[in-house]
Amino acid sequence: MVYPRFLSNNVVGFLNLLSLLASIPIIGAGLWMARSGTTCQRTLQTPLLIIGFVILIVSLVGFIGACFHIVSALWLYLVVMLCLIVALMAFTAFGFVITAPGGGVEVPGHKYEEYKLDAYSPWLRDRVKDPRYWTKIKSCIFSSGTCKKIASWTPTDYSTRDLSPIQSGCCKPPTSCVYNVQTVVPQDPDCYKWNNGPAMLCYDCDSCKAGALEDARRTWHKVSLLNVFVLLFLILFYSVSCCAFRNARREQERYNFFGFDPTKLWHGRPTNYCWCC
Repeated sequence: MVYPRFLSNNVVGFLNLLSLLASIPIIGAGLWMARSGTTCQRTLQTPLLIIGFVILIVSLVGFIGACFHIVSALWLYLVVMLCLIVALMAFTAFGFVITAPGGGVEVPGHKYEEYKLDAYSPWLRDRVKDPRYWTKIKSCIFSSGTCKKIASWTPTDYSTRDLSPIQSGCCKPPTSCVYNVQTVVPQDPDCYKWNNGPAMLCYDCDSCKAGALEDARRTWHKVSLLNVFVLLFLILFYSVSCCAFRNARREQERYNFFGFDPTKLWHGRPTNYCWCC
Protein backbone atom coordinates (compact mmCIF):
# COMPACT_ATOMS: atom_id res chain seq x y z
CA MET A 1 0.00 0.00 0.00
CA VAL A 2 1.07 3.61 -0.64
CA TYR A 3 0.83 5.87 2.36
CA PRO A 4 -1.82 8.55 1.78
CA ARG A 5 0.36 11.49 2.67
CA PHE A 6 3.05 10.40 0.25
CA LEU A 7 0.46 9.62 -2.38
CA SER A 8 -0.91 13.15 -2.06
CA ASN A 9 2.56 14.61 -2.31
CA ASN A 10 3.23 12.48 -5.37
CA VAL A 11 0.08 13.81 -6.97
CA VAL A 12 1.08 17.41 -6.20
CA GLY A 13 4.60 16.75 -7.46
CA PHE A 14 3.26 15.27 -10.66
CA LEU A 15 0.92 18.23 -11.21
CA ASN A 16 3.76 20.64 -10.50
CA LEU A 17 5.76 18.88 -13.17
CA LEU A 18 2.86 19.26 -15.61
CA SER A 19 2.43 22.96 -14.82
CA LEU A 20 6.18 23.35 -15.26
CA LEU A 21 5.80 21.82 -18.71
CA ALA A 22 2.77 24.06 -19.37
CA SER A 23 4.99 27.12 -18.89
CA ILE A 24 7.14 26.09 -21.83
CA PRO A 25 4.53 27.04 -24.51
CA ILE A 26 4.12 30.46 -22.85
CA ILE A 27 7.86 31.09 -22.90
CA GLY A 28 8.03 29.72 -26.43
CA ALA A 29 5.29 32.10 -27.57
CA GLY A 30 7.16 35.07 -26.10
CA LEU A 31 10.43 34.01 -27.75
CA TRP A 32 8.63 33.39 -31.05
CA MET A 33 7.26 36.93 -30.96
CA ALA A 34 10.72 38.26 -30.09
CA ARG A 35 12.22 36.51 -33.11
CA SER A 36 9.40 37.42 -35.50
CA GLY A 37 10.77 39.29 -38.46
CA THR A 38 7.82 41.64 -38.86
CA THR A 39 6.01 41.95 -35.54
CA CYS A 40 8.53 44.06 -33.61
CA GLN A 41 6.14 44.22 -30.66
CA ARG A 42 7.77 44.08 -27.24
CA THR A 43 4.49 45.09 -25.58
CA LEU A 44 3.22 41.54 -26.02
CA GLN A 45 6.28 39.40 -25.55
CA THR A 46 7.51 40.89 -22.25
CA PRO A 47 4.43 39.95 -20.13
CA LEU A 48 4.41 36.47 -21.70
CA LEU A 49 8.06 35.87 -20.88
CA ILE A 50 7.61 37.15 -17.31
CA ILE A 51 4.53 34.98 -16.66
CA GLY A 52 6.14 31.96 -18.30
CA PHE A 53 9.38 32.14 -16.33
CA VAL A 54 7.56 32.80 -13.04
CA ILE A 55 5.34 29.74 -13.61
CA LEU A 56 8.47 27.74 -14.41
CA ILE A 57 10.24 28.78 -11.21
CA VAL A 58 7.18 28.42 -8.96
CA SER A 59 6.37 24.99 -10.39
CA LEU A 60 9.94 23.91 -9.76
CA VAL A 61 9.65 25.07 -6.13
CA GLY A 62 6.36 23.19 -5.77
CA PHE A 63 7.86 20.07 -7.31
CA ILE A 64 10.76 20.15 -4.83
CA GLY A 65 8.36 20.78 -1.94
CA ALA A 66 6.27 17.79 -2.95
CA CYS A 67 9.26 15.49 -3.32
CA PHE A 68 10.57 16.43 0.14
CA HIS A 69 7.09 16.52 1.72
CA ILE A 70 7.38 20.19 2.72
CA VAL A 71 3.77 21.22 3.33
CA SER A 72 4.64 24.92 3.82
CA ALA A 73 6.35 24.98 0.42
CA LEU A 74 3.28 23.41 -1.16
CA TRP A 75 1.05 25.99 0.51
CA LEU A 76 3.24 28.80 -0.83
CA TYR A 77 3.14 27.19 -4.25
CA LEU A 78 -0.67 27.11 -4.27
CA VAL A 79 -0.94 30.77 -3.24
CA VAL A 80 1.54 32.01 -5.84
CA MET A 81 0.12 29.77 -8.56
CA LEU A 82 -3.34 31.19 -7.89
CA CYS A 83 -1.97 34.71 -8.40
CA LEU A 84 -0.32 33.58 -11.64
CA ILE A 85 -3.53 32.03 -12.94
CA VAL A 86 -5.40 35.27 -12.22
CA ALA A 87 -2.65 37.30 -13.93
CA LEU A 88 -2.61 35.06 -16.99
CA MET A 89 -6.40 35.14 -17.14
CA ALA A 90 -6.41 38.95 -17.02
CA PHE A 91 -3.68 39.16 -19.66
CA THR A 92 -5.58 36.77 -21.95
CA ALA A 93 -8.86 38.65 -21.54
CA PHE A 94 -7.07 41.95 -22.20
CA GLY A 95 -5.57 40.46 -25.35
CA PHE A 96 -8.94 39.38 -26.69
CA VAL A 97 -10.50 42.78 -25.94
CA ILE A 98 -7.90 44.95 -27.66
CA THR A 99 -7.44 42.63 -30.64
CA ALA A 100 -11.16 42.31 -31.40
CA PRO A 101 -11.29 45.46 -33.60
CA GLY A 102 -9.17 45.62 -36.72
CA GLY A 103 -8.74 43.81 -40.00
CA GLY A 104 -8.09 44.84 -43.56
CA VAL A 105 -10.13 46.32 -46.38
CA GLU A 106 -10.18 44.55 -49.74
CA VAL A 107 -8.64 46.38 -52.68
CA PRO A 108 -10.55 45.80 -55.95
CA GLY A 109 -8.41 44.00 -58.49
CA HIS A 110 -5.75 42.99 -55.96
CA LYS A 111 -5.23 40.06 -53.62
CA TYR A 112 -3.81 42.11 -50.76
CA GLU A 113 -5.72 44.18 -48.22
CA GLU A 114 -5.05 47.66 -46.90
CA TYR A 115 -5.39 48.76 -43.29
CA LYS A 116 -6.75 51.87 -41.61
CA LEU A 117 -5.46 53.10 -38.27
CA ASP A 118 -8.92 54.10 -37.04
CA ALA A 119 -10.07 50.47 -37.23
CA TYR A 120 -8.00 49.44 -34.19
CA SER A 121 -8.54 49.81 -30.49
CA PRO A 122 -7.63 53.16 -28.89
CA TRP A 123 -4.98 51.52 -26.69
CA LEU A 124 -3.11 50.14 -29.71
CA ARG A 125 -3.45 53.39 -31.63
CA ASP A 126 -2.00 55.36 -28.74
CA ARG A 127 1.01 53.08 -28.68
CA VAL A 128 1.97 53.63 -32.32
CA LYS A 129 1.16 57.34 -32.21
CA ASP A 130 3.84 57.84 -29.57
CA PRO A 131 6.87 59.07 -31.62
CA ARG A 132 9.41 57.39 -29.34
CA TYR A 133 7.62 54.07 -29.52
CA TRP A 134 7.02 54.26 -33.26
CA THR A 135 10.66 55.12 -33.96
CA LYS A 136 11.69 51.81 -32.43
CA ILE A 137 9.09 49.85 -34.38
CA LYS A 138 10.00 51.63 -37.62
CA SER A 139 13.66 50.82 -37.09
CA CYS A 140 12.78 47.20 -36.43
CA ILE A 141 10.66 46.95 -39.59
CA PHE A 142 13.40 48.54 -41.69
CA SER A 143 16.12 46.25 -40.33
CA SER A 144 13.97 43.18 -40.97
CA GLY A 145 14.26 43.74 -44.73
CA THR A 146 10.56 43.15 -45.27
CA CYS A 147 10.26 45.77 -48.01
CA LYS A 148 13.37 44.54 -49.82
CA LYS A 149 11.55 41.31 -50.61
CA ILE A 150 9.14 43.14 -52.91
CA ALA A 151 11.45 45.89 -54.18
CA SER A 152 11.70 44.27 -57.62
CA TRP A 153 7.97 43.61 -58.05
CA THR A 154 6.25 44.79 -61.22
CA PRO A 155 2.71 46.26 -61.39
CA THR A 156 1.56 42.80 -62.46
CA ASP A 157 3.00 41.31 -59.28
CA TYR A 158 1.08 43.81 -57.18
CA SER A 159 -2.11 42.81 -58.99
CA THR A 160 -1.69 39.05 -58.68
CA ARG A 161 0.28 38.44 -55.48
CA ASP A 162 -0.56 38.89 -51.81
CA LEU A 163 1.18 41.18 -49.33
CA SER A 164 1.69 40.94 -45.60
CA PRO A 165 0.16 43.75 -43.49
CA ILE A 166 3.61 45.33 -43.07
CA GLN A 167 4.33 45.18 -46.81
CA SER A 168 0.91 46.56 -47.69
CA GLY A 169 1.14 49.49 -45.30
CA CYS A 170 4.84 50.36 -45.22
CA CYS A 171 6.39 49.36 -48.54
CA LYS A 172 4.03 51.12 -50.96
CA PRO A 173 1.67 54.10 -51.02
CA PRO A 174 -2.07 53.51 -50.72
CA THR A 175 -3.47 52.05 -53.94
CA SER A 176 -5.84 55.00 -54.32
CA CYS A 177 -2.96 57.48 -54.67
CA VAL A 178 -2.54 59.20 -58.04
CA TYR A 179 0.85 60.64 -59.06
CA ASN A 180 2.33 62.44 -62.07
CA VAL A 181 -1.02 63.96 -63.07
CA GLN A 182 -2.89 67.05 -62.05
CA THR A 183 -5.70 66.21 -59.65
CA VAL A 184 -7.94 68.44 -57.62
CA VAL A 185 -9.51 65.55 -55.74
CA PRO A 186 -8.26 65.32 -52.14
CA GLN A 187 -6.14 62.24 -51.61
CA ASP A 188 -5.27 60.12 -48.63
CA PRO A 189 -2.76 62.04 -46.45
CA ASP A 190 -0.45 59.03 -46.72
CA CYS A 191 -0.10 59.76 -50.45
CA TYR A 192 1.91 62.85 -49.55
CA LYS A 193 4.05 61.04 -46.98
CA TRP A 194 5.24 58.45 -49.48
CA ASN A 195 8.82 58.64 -50.73
CA ASN A 196 10.42 56.04 -52.97
CA GLY A 197 13.72 56.28 -51.12
CA PRO A 198 14.51 52.79 -49.68
CA ALA A 199 15.01 54.25 -46.21
CA MET A 200 11.78 56.28 -46.28
CA LEU A 201 9.03 54.59 -48.38
CA CYS A 202 5.84 54.84 -46.32
CA TYR A 203 7.37 54.19 -42.89
CA ASP A 204 5.82 57.39 -41.53
CA CYS A 205 2.39 56.69 -42.99
CA ASP A 206 -0.65 55.87 -40.89
CA SER A 207 -1.11 52.84 -43.15
CA CYS A 208 2.29 51.54 -41.98
CA LYS A 209 1.26 51.95 -38.35
CA ALA A 210 -2.00 50.17 -39.13
CA GLY A 211 -0.09 47.36 -40.84
CA ALA A 212 2.14 46.96 -37.80
CA LEU A 213 -0.94 46.82 -35.57
CA GLU A 214 -2.59 44.23 -37.79
CA ASP A 215 0.52 42.07 -37.68
CA ALA A 216 0.65 42.41 -33.89
CA ARG A 217 -3.11 41.78 -33.61
CA ARG A 218 -2.87 38.49 -35.48
CA THR A 219 0.07 37.36 -33.40
CA TRP A 220 -1.54 38.39 -30.10
CA HIS A 221 -4.78 36.62 -31.05
CA LYS A 222 -2.88 33.37 -31.64
CA VAL A 223 -1.07 33.77 -28.33
CA SER A 224 -4.37 34.44 -26.53
CA LEU A 225 -5.82 31.22 -27.94
CA LEU A 226 -2.76 29.35 -26.69
CA ASN A 227 -3.17 30.98 -23.28
CA VAL A 228 -6.75 29.70 -23.07
CA PHE A 229 -5.57 26.09 -23.35
CA VAL A 230 -2.73 26.70 -20.88
CA LEU A 231 -5.21 28.26 -18.44
CA LEU A 232 -7.53 25.26 -18.67
CA PHE A 233 -4.67 22.91 -17.82
CA LEU A 234 -3.37 25.12 -15.02
CA ILE A 235 -6.82 25.47 -13.44
CA LEU A 236 -7.32 21.70 -13.61
CA PHE A 237 -3.91 21.06 -12.08
CA TYR A 238 -4.50 23.68 -9.41
CA SER A 239 -7.88 22.22 -8.42
CA VAL A 240 -6.50 18.71 -8.01
CA SER A 241 -3.43 20.09 -6.23
CA CYS A 242 -5.68 21.77 -3.66
CA CYS A 243 -7.39 18.45 -2.99
CA ALA A 244 -4.12 16.58 -2.72
CA PHE A 245 -2.66 19.28 -0.48
CA ARG A 246 -5.67 19.11 1.85
CA ASN A 247 -5.33 15.34 2.10
CA ALA A 248 -1.64 15.70 2.93
CA ARG A 249 -2.37 18.31 5.60
CA ARG A 250 -5.12 16.18 7.15
CA GLU A 251 -2.81 13.19 7.39
CA GLN A 252 -0.05 15.31 8.89
CA GLU A 253 -2.35 16.83 11.50
CA ARG A 254 -3.83 13.42 12.31
CA TYR A 255 -0.53 11.74 13.00
CA ASN A 256 1.05 14.76 14.69
CA PHE A 257 -1.91 14.77 17.08
CA PHE A 258 -1.02 11.26 18.25
CA GLY A 259 2.64 12.23 18.63
CA PHE A 260 4.49 9.74 16.42
CA ASP A 261 6.29 9.75 13.09
CA PRO A 262 4.13 8.17 10.40
CA THR A 263 7.14 7.49 8.18
CA LYS A 264 8.25 4.80 10.64
CA LEU A 265 4.99 2.90 10.32
CA TRP A 266 5.02 0.28 7.61
CA HIS A 267 2.06 -1.82 8.72
CA GLY A 268 -1.57 -1.14 9.39
CA ARG A 269 -1.76 2.00 7.22
CA PRO A 270 -5.27 3.16 6.36
CA THR A 271 -6.47 2.54 2.83
CA ASN A 272 -9.72 4.53 2.82
CA TYR A 273 -8.23 7.90 1.86
CA CYS A 274 -10.16 10.37 -0.29
CA TRP A 275 -9.23 11.90 -3.63
CA CYS A 276 -11.24 15.08 -3.43
CA CYS A 277 -11.67 17.94 -1.02
